[in-house]
Amino acid sequence: MKDQRLTDREVDMQDIKISAHGVQVFYGDTHAIKDVDVEIADKTVTAFIGPSGCGKSTFLRCLNRMNDTIDAARVEGDIRIDGEDIYDARVDPVQLRAKVGMVFQKPNPFPKSIYDNVAYGPRIHGLAKTKGDLDNIVEQALRRAALWNEAKDRLDKPGTGLSGGQQQRLCIARAIATEPEVLLMDEPCSALDPIATGQVEELIDELRSNYSVVIVTHSMQQAARVSQKTAFFHLGNLVEYDETGKIFTNPQDPRTESYISGRIG
Repeated sequence: MKDQRLTDREVDMQDIKISAHGVQVFYGDTHAIKDVDVEIADKTVTAFIGPSGCGKSTFLRCLNRMNDTIDAARVEGDIRIDGEDIYDARVDPVQLRAKVGMVFQKPNPFPKSIYDNVAYGPRIHGLAKTKGDLDNIVEQALRRAALWNEAKDRLDKPGTGLSGGQQQRLCIARAIATEPEVLLMDEPCSALDPIATGQVEELIDELRSNYSVVIVTHSMQQAARVSQKTAFFHLGNLVEYDETGKIFTNPQDPRTESYISGRIG
């Protein structure tokens, strides 16, 4: 039986996409993230929940080195994707961000056409040899983002002319056009109405067949609906990390229980 468990563990290790150990983040003298250890599976939606200012978005931005763009930020510890240290000096952050796509809180389409929004990443990363290749990449990304049918007859029109929900799906199409392996989402539905939120949540569920998706959300209901694993952050600490059902029905830490029952946060 022991050998069987070892085999299961080896299988689990093969499924780990992101591995973080001893991660600390400082903004000047402020200790924002404290000694976080977490392993995030491939082809799974992982939700980060917790009160405002608890560090969940800060930790998310460690996973594609977005904190590098903040002068006062300092990241310590070890973060690996597919076993590769993403903070190694030889790693180009621009190439890393092609592999680790990101969708932000508010839809932020470029002031360009719908087509050029999606084509931007593939162009700068040289992913298309011909115009036909680029057309195909744009179409496939829009199809995966469930936007093709609404956008196919207006590809030359500004992305900013779309509705809020459509703009967020356009940003998702833009993020996945470079064929990333990980998709980070920082409260992607917080600026959307309930119908658009439902559409994006359905999309997140579909995307996990191709990507490791990590979503920061203030909505515990959303975390329960879309994720398979949930991490609860509080005051810069990763308090608890487990299967979503267990976190919401049988949390092991009293702080998690207090947050879920509404006593803190």
